[in-house]
Amino acid sequence: MASPEHDGQAGALRSGRHWRWLRWVLAVALLALLVGEGVYLAPRLHESWRALTEMHWGIALACVVAQAVSLSAFARVQKQLLAAGGVRVSQRRSLSVIYASTAMSVTLPAGQVFSTAFTYRETRRWGASPVVASWQLAISGVIAALGLALLGVSGALLVGGSANTTTLVLPVAGVVALVVAVRYVRAHPRSIVAVGRWGLAKYNAIRGNAADAGRARLDAIVDQVTSVRLGPRDAAAAAGFSAVHRLADVACLALACFAVGADPTIYGLLLVFSAGKTVGSIPGAPGGLVIVDATLIATLTTAASISASQAVAAALVYRVVSFVLVAVVGWVVFLALFRSHRLEDARTEFEQESERTAAGE
Repeated sequence: MASPEHDGQAGALRSGRHWRWLRWVLAVALLALLVGEGVYLAPRLHESWRALTEMHWGIALACVVAQAVSLSAFARVQKQLLAAGGVRVSQRRSLSVIYASTAMSVTLPAGQVFSTAFTYRETRRWGASPVVASWQLAISGVIAALGLALLGVSGALLVGGSANTTTLVLPVAGVVALVVAVRYVRAHPRSIVAVGRWGLAKYNAIRGNAADAGRARLDAIVDQVTSVRLGPRDAAAAAGFSAVHRLADVACLALACFAVGADPTIYGLLLVFSAGKTVGSIPGAPGGLVIVDATLIATLTTAASISASQAVAAALVYRVVSFVLVAVVGWVVFLALFRSHRLEDARTEFEQESERTAAGE
């Protein structure tokens, strides 16, 4: 009879072989994509290089400014949502976290995980409770997804196509559900506490825990949720800044096209932007490297009606500004302002664990 250790080793070996084959398949697919792009674009590279050397540098500078406005607006979204949870933070501090977290997101493998953890820890240092910090991340992410869906739907409708209502309804429903849930808990804390304690009692009975185990922690979570006061004015401000965040990024893409002499269609740019951001959110290469670039080039030629040589040049300018430049600035900001925070991580985690222990977990 095989031992558990032998079975585990055999399973690990099979798993390793499976992932080895998957890596080879992905590598071959990526190589085929690069070769295909090279064959398609080779005759046009000379024209693309000429477009870059004749680039209008004033428009290119405006492209950089548009990207800075986009990130600044997203920082205002974060600031507005934290203010609704009773956390006051300056625009400068909020923007510094946005730059640093964006750099992590676009350059590190599994960058979204590092970016989210970093933002969570920084907002906790600003005084946000665990619930408020998590709530801010969830709401800002859903609002950003809603803005992207709206841009994609708008582009599809303007071009005369049909839009998938699911891509629009789901983000809207997510925002509405989160806001309604928070507002209901704030308005009816006693009913929520009663339901929560009933469920907790059933859970403790099943697990054989003490009847009041976790009750203090439940009450603390409800208190934290009730501290969030997202009124209509705050919600409208957050939505408005989120719209500026997305539209300024679209403007950055448009200016990248104008800088190399292209004249793209507006509705086409909306589709190109939505396609690039959607593909970039798929786990894979940091910042969607190669995948996003290929998507931008292909959709700029088909949807935005510009030549392939101009599409290559415009995609390069946009990616240098929105990817390379933002990553460089973000890592400089991280090293200048947040590097020492790594030394405080152990203490922060210890304090959080102490809070949970004191609350009765």
